[in-house]
Amino acid sequence: MKLFAGSSHLKLAEHIAKELGVDLGKVKLKNFSSGERYVKYEQSVRGQDVWIVQTAGTGSVNEDLMELFLMCQAAKLSFAKTIHVVIPYFPYARQDRIAEPREPISSKLVATLLEQSGANHVMTLNLHSDQIQGFFSIPVDALEARTVFAKYILEKKLENAVVVSPDEGGAKRAKKFADLIDADLAIIHKSRPSHQEVEMMELVGDIKGKTCIIFDDMIDTAGSLCAAKEALIEAGANPDVYAIATHSIFSGPAIERLKKAAFKEVIVTDTIATDPKAFEGLTIVPIAPLLAEVIQSVDKGESVTKIYDK
Repeated sequence: MKLFAGSSHLKLAEHIAKELGVDLGKVKLKNFSSGERYVKYEQSVRGQDVWIVQTAGTGSVNEDLMELFLMCQAAKLSFAKTIHVVIPYFPYARQDRIAEPREPISSKLVATLLEQSGANHVMTLNLHSDQIQGFFSIPVDALEARTVFAKYILEKKLENAVVVSPDEGGAKRAKKFADLIDADLAIIHKSRPSHQEVEMMELVGDIKGKTCIIFDDMIDTAGSLCAAKEALIEAGANPDVYAIATHSIFSGPAIERLKKAAFKEVIVTDTIATDPKAFEGLTIVPIAPLLAEVIQSVDKGESVTKIYDK
């Protein structure tokens, strides 16, 4: 097994390598003055099982993807035996259907480009929608971080906790997490007049006097999240509201909004490089142990079902 890292989140790749007890392979990554990306493996990958760790960081998503495509093709043209892509945050995941006329299905295009560039297997975390797995004709391990979050929350021994899905689409995800921590479930029904603009509608479930844990797959601009917190407080929830999300995109006004919202705690993983001191109450739980465990099982040809079922 050869493990290589793209430039988007070197720290995460180093943590995965440490968990696996291997060294990161040497790969040269740079930009030409024209802006074109350059990739070169500085050691042989012929006949090797190559693992490429690359996520999509805020502000350079398209560059991160292009670099990943080039790394896959470079490995393929260098006679790598298999090419495994570990992309914890899958970009364009929210563009998984045609919502309005003349739109692309962008996440399907990303899947196609990954395959065409040489990927034989993709490992990702908390896809925005399950249907994205169907965009691939190669194996996809779509992992979940809920067990990692459940362990963290259970150690807090919160009383009268209720898990809240910020929309109907995430209700199934939130219900699985609620079951893990033995909590009730509530759902916020919302409408979205336009992209990244939310109008709250109604709350389904009993949250009065309870400690709410808003559970979602990502925090982007934090508009939905902060509006959800306000709705819960207005409905009589305990003022100490928690928020959990796998991917801390934190684009645009997100940080300022989260500072003002003053959540009791915002808990995310390190799928995206995030400043742990970005605002008070931010907690980042490591995802490398989970990813390393799956990588090791796949490398040994072992089932990963036991990991999914944790």
